[in-house]
Amino acid sequence: MNPLLEKFNTKYTSSPFEEIKEEHYLPAFQELVKTSEKEIDEITNNSEEPTFENTIEAMAFSGEQLDRVSNIFFNINSAETNDEIQKIAQEVSPLLTEFSSKISQNEKLFERIKNVYDQKNALTLNEEQEMLLNETYKGFVRSGALLNEEDKKKLEKINMDLSIKSLQFGQNALASTNAYFKHITNKDELKGIPEAILQQYEEDAKEKDLEGYVITLQYPSYLPAMTYAENRELRKELALANGKKSFDGGEFDNQNLIKEIVKLRQEKAELLGYKNYADFVLEERMAQSPAKVFEFLNELLEKATPYAQKEIEELKSLAKADGINDIQSYDHTFYAEKLRKQKFDIDDEELKPYFQLEKVQEAVFGLTGKLFGLEFKEITDVQKYHQDVKTYEITENGNFKALLYADYHPRKGKRAGAWMTSYKNQYKQNGENSRPHISVVCNFTKPTKDIPSLLTFQEVTTLFHEFGHALHGILADTQYPNLSGTSVKWDFVELPSQFLENYCYEPEFLKTFAKHYQTGEILPNEKIEKLSQSKSFMEGYQTLRQLGFGLLDMAYHTEVGALENKTVKAFEVEKTAATNLYPSNPETAVSPSFSHIFQGGYSAGYYSYKWAEVLDADAFQYFKENGIFNPDIAAKYKVLLSSGGTKNPMELYKNFRGREPKVESLLKRAFG
Repeated sequence: MNPLLEKFNTKYTSSPFEEIKEEHYLPAFQELVKTSEKEIDEITNNSEEPTFENTIEAMAFSGEQLDRVSNIFFNINSAETNDEIQKIAQEVSPLLTEFSSKISQNEKLFERIKNVYDQKNALTLNEEQEMLLNETYKGFVRSGALLNEEDKKKLEKINMDLSIKSLQFGQNALASTNAYFKHITNKDELKGIPEAILQQYEEDAKEKDLEGYVITLQYPSYLPAMTYAENRELRKELALANGKKSFDGGEFDNQNLIKEIVKLRQEKAELLGYKNYADFVLEERMAQSPAKVFEFLNELLEKATPYAQKEIEELKSLAKADGINDIQSYDHTFYAEKLRKQKFDIDDEELKPYFQLEKVQEAVFGLTGKLFGLEFKEITDVQKYHQDVKTYEITENGNFKALLYADYHPRKGKRAGAWMTSYKNQYKQNGENSRPHISVVCNFTKPTKDIPSLLTFQEVTTLFHEFGHALHGILADTQYPNLSGTSVKWDFVELPSQFLENYCYEPEFLKTFAKHYQTGEILPNEKIEKLSQSKSFMEGYQTLRQLGFGLLDMAYHTEVGALENKTVKAFEVEKTAATNLYPSNPETAVSPSFSHIFQGGYSAGYYSYKWAEVLDADAFQYFKENGIFNPDIAAKYKVLLSSGGTKNPMELYKNFRGREPKVESLLKRAFG
């Protein structure tokens, strides 16, 4: 029996992780693709006249089991992968791409959709139904429904190639990250690194059957070394290893894949009638055009550069006092931490005991209870994909609202970073509001036998960030699964996540949870004030760094053929020159491990982090002016979150704020 092909007979029909074996996946996908094809055939060959209900709505609810199995499989491939799962992914991705292409290129089906779309003015549709109709029609056109047969075949092949190459890019980046570790036996080489971190390095060494200490390129291991190691040569070696990920000409090198992916995306855009891939992508974003994005990025660049340069000058002065006259990028984090401590008397390691993971999570839960009336209860009768995962039942006024999976610690099969994802979307059908299953995945330091998991302040904001995304899913209240939760325009999707981070800097809120894990003592007032003031610390540098990524992303997707006669490194240096504050090392490059744009969904969309910062700064200013827990504003914001993609995002924002967002809100928060 294959559990993926049965009705999930579990609490809240949750994913039956403990019953699933690797050999179940491929047969399940093969079978469910056939089942979903039959559902589409029934819609396509319906003898009745096409209507919104028998065509558009029927499609929105088709393939539910395939969607759920896809969510399980691809989430496991990110959070608990292995060689076998990755091999299956190489077979499954083309299978799903082919299935998707068959639907999008089904002429008879498109005729029915077009028939409904052409008479939309005569139909009595509500706002959400109208949005579903528009999105469905546009989705087909953007997938090539208006192309001739020959071009449809070309597009199908491009999509298939892109699917395989993007997957390979991600696998290479992960393998390259995992391939490196620094083994150290002499503790003197680790001078400056706090004892709690050294304990973690010892545990990592034991896992590899080694004596001494092991530092890896996983963020919770790499970042403390770059922040605290007085050994400059060690910092240099680690930074070099990190910058060489998939850029060393070896087995996991991604440079050729980058060129192939960019070329394929350009071909796809041209085939569909667009000048370049960014034009194609941005048609469906709030920003709407590459020109608007470049204008936005360059305006911020002009405003932020003087602040960034001033910040670097301060770091140079600190480095000079240590006899370093040629400060490099691998010195930045170390001296930034020194300066931060000097300016604000803040030391991440000194603060960590006040941010025990469990207490920070309680604070997030409490905040969402206060703002939105949610309650969280840990449950143990839901199956999990790894023992580290914890499961929570979320209710509102006693009614089940969502299921939450919390997965917080790094392991070999988990990719780096932090993310929110969904195992099941919310939707309404046959009078029932089917609730979502949401997951928050991070890579925080594991507890040791003596010390619980303690977070840096940056990790505290990371948890709030991902939980903001989670709220978008948890509060979802829409009719159709494909307009639910985070199914919004891509440059709108970061608003909820970045908005929630603001609370981490509010003294009134910090005092409720920043308590020493051993003594229960509240973080002293002066530290809380300094932490709040530190929000804009190194904001100029961080802004330029983000703008560099955004400009690089836009360059890859607007400059046709520009890569053909250049190396990836040369292209990268040229396109980020205005944002680079340190000399570029010829042995390192960002692009070969830039998974956001070559594997994730941020291609021609990385600017959206900054775009959403304008939205979040503007939204939080509204709360600040009227009380950060203001129930009336929280109620309006809850409507924005629960609406998903049912309305144009600017309309949603204006309904909440009463006007369009202002870039001045971000500049005021960042630079005063």
